[in-house]
Amino acid sequence: MGFGLAGKVVLVTGASRGFGAIVARRLAGEGCSLALCARGEEGLLATAAEIEDACSVPVFARALDVTRPEELRGFVDGAAEALGGIDGLVANAGAGYGGSLMESTPEEWSRTYDINVGHAAHAIRCCVPYMRERGHGDVVIVSSISGWKPARRAQYGAAKAAEIYLAGSLARELAPEIRVNTVSPGSMLFPGGGWDEFRTGDPEGYERFRGEFPGGELVDGEDAANVVVFLLSRLSWAVNGANIPVDAAQNAPSAGGY
Repeated sequence: MGFGLAGKVVLVTGASRGFGAIVARRLAGEGCSLALCARGEEGLLATAAEIEDACSVPVFARALDVTRPEELRGFVDGAAEALGGIDGLVANAGAGYGGSLMESTPEEWSRTYDINVGHAAHAIRCCVPYMRERGHGDVVIVSSISGWKPARRAQYGAAKAAEIYLAGSLARELAPEIRVNTVSPGSMLFPGGGWDEFRTGDPEGYERFRGEFPGGELVDGEDAANVVVFLLSRLSWAVNGANIPVDAAQNAPSAGGY
């Protein structure tokens, strides 16, 4: 069964590498036109060129800082003009700054909130008029199991919890034209990621943490991307304001600092 996304225009933030790039490739494989942004221009343009060559879909790419509202709005407006509108948004950009409570600063807490919650809220705000022109739109915010399973670095978990609440609230505010959901991956294994480096650099140490993963292994990025694609499709039309964990019953958000 196809997802019926061919020809749709989807924006993905934080798309130069990691999970954002995996989602972008998966959407391109469904025939979506893409608008991609990230902070690093070189990696972003390389990912965009790779996707265009492999999938023959239009890709609009722009390097920017998603915590700067004017840059984010310019990206959304530019994408809509270049690609003819906007149908979907994957608010994937995110990070955590600072250490423990006593080792972190107020500025690091603010930065963590801005790049996760603030960017997602502003990206949605910018996309809503274009989605309403289409008569419908779908938003997926990439949160984390850290949003409800406590671990160190409270500022990151608190921001991810706020993203889940944001989706639930905006789902009610923007219905029925626009749906807003969250996907909350557990620890993901993908080339170049922290867990991949841990597994290859310390195989014995990695095996000691396997008990944290009742599914027997970390979630593959493709598995979580499949859920994002589903939530952007009309197959999930009745799912709105939901938070979908994709963690294979993981016991805790992290182990060994990864």
